[in-house]
Amino acid sequence: MADGSERAVQAAIDGEMRLLDPEVRASPACVLDLLDPDFTEIGASGRRWNVESILTVTSGGSVSAKSPVRVSDMSGVVLAPGIVHLTYFADNQGRRAWRSSVWRLTETGWRMYFHQATPTG
Repeated sequence: MADGSERAVQAAIDGEMRLLDPEVRASPACVLDLLDPDFTEIGASGRRWNVESILTVTSGGSVSAKSPVRVSDMSGVVLAPGIVHLTYFADNQGRRAWRSSVWRLTETGWRMYFHQATPTG
């Protein structure tokens, strides 16, 4: 079981890192491949996002393509079969936040179901 759990956590981490890649974020098709149709996010600003609003922001070029988000303290745990919870610290050009994501395994692979960012000082 531990081996399966490790693979599940690694699959979620791989997906999370892809979503943080500026080139992936600039491609609506790539973002859609990684987000669950029922995706929701509570951003560091407190704003609530869904698939449509995230695609508007990411494909509109407002996501910085200059430098990738710096990630540290990434960890994950399997909450139930096919459900992984990730937590990590992110620094996006000085905007720092603790982030939490829930990934679920679907017929088409691992997809982010929920994400929340909490700003830090």
